[in-house]
Amino acid sequence: MFPSDSAAAIFARQHPLGRLGPQKQEQYPLPVQSAPPRREPFPAWSAIDETKKKADAFAKEAAREIDAASKKAQEKSGKIEPWSAKYYAACTIGGMMACGLTHTAVTPLDLIKCRRQVDSQLYKSNMQAYRTIRLAEGFRGVFTGWSPTFFGYSAQGAFKYGGYEFFKKFYSDLVGQENARRWKTSLYLVASASAELIADVALCPFESVKVRMQTTIPPDLRGTFSGISSVVAKEGISGLYKGLYPLWGRQIPYTMMKFASFETIVEAIYANLPGQKSDYNKGAQTTVAFTGGYLAGILCAVVSHPADVMVSKLNANRQVGEAFGAAMSRIYGDIGFRGLWNGLPVRIVMVGTLTGLQWMIYDSFKIFMGLPTTGGTGEEEKKKK
Repeated sequence: MFPSDSAAAIFARQHPLGRLGPQKQEQYPLPVQSAPPRREPFPAWSAIDETKKKADAFAKEAAREIDAASKKAQEKSGKIEPWSAKYYAACTIGGMMACGLTHTAVTPLDLIKCRRQVDSQLYKSNMQAYRTIRLAEGFRGVFTGWSPTFFGYSAQGAFKYGGYEFFKKFYSDLVGQENARRWKTSLYLVASASAELIADVALCPFESVKVRMQTTIPPDLRGTFSGISSVVAKEGISGLYKGLYPLWGRQIPYTMMKFASFETIVEAIYANLPGQKSDYNKGAQTTVAFTGGYLAGILCAVVSHPADVMVSKLNANRQVGEAFGAAMSRIYGDIGFRGLWNGLPVRIVMVGTLTGLQWMIYDSFKIFMGLPTTGGTGEEEKKKK
């Protein structure tokens, strides 16, 4: 009459109250929860570190590629002996790159400088000049004159640096090695002046077109070689060289200061560093080159600025058939002594940066070709001390 134990157990499980008793539960695996990601306390720092790591990796890869390209170039050219034809060719190419690239890069500064030299009331400040040109002429207008700048200063750099190396050796042999060491600063001055005398003949036609492009609003000339043709058609070949004398007056003192002060500054830097120049790696030597070049550039800007103002004025305002002396006197009467220094602050920034980068690029190319960097060779004097 009474249900069996098994039947009672079945009914007990189905009854709600029967579920409260102890019973064996079926076991199901619990889902595995992963630990929440760890938050960095300073996410910005983590991003900076990551960027730095990527930059370092990129720099190492770039250095490796450059070293590989350098080895190939040196294998192809063979060993370059100092003062050989290959040596002068390498210096010429290095100078072409150093001057052409850097002058083109600072075209906006050069544009503002030239316009303020021609008309000091045109802009109130360099920043205001940049904004005005950018709004009125667009981004392309900011780089007005880049083409004649590139071609002209590439040609000038080739003759300047290649010529300097040539004339430095030429005059050293002429006076003898002992006198060359004794009068080394005079040697630097004469060699650089000789090189610049030739280099400016190559630069002058392009400089003439550049100044006309930059100082007429809107520019009368639009292209480099079409501009040269236009000037020749109107004024003859002499129209391209009417600024040659003041260009010599600007560039020869500039280059003399540039090379002589650079060699002296670099030698002084190495003389005050521990060890010898050869103890320092490529990066350290190019850093010294930039530092010496920047300091030399400041001196260059001050020495050559009055002639730079006169070059801009003559190319923009010299009348057809007007004698050089008469044009100089007329322009000086208009602007006075103070006017010869218009635009000097911007030119100090421009020329300092320009000269530093030029020496860095030039010496980097010499290293690339397996040649020693310029300056700092007075190790015998250092040993004696």
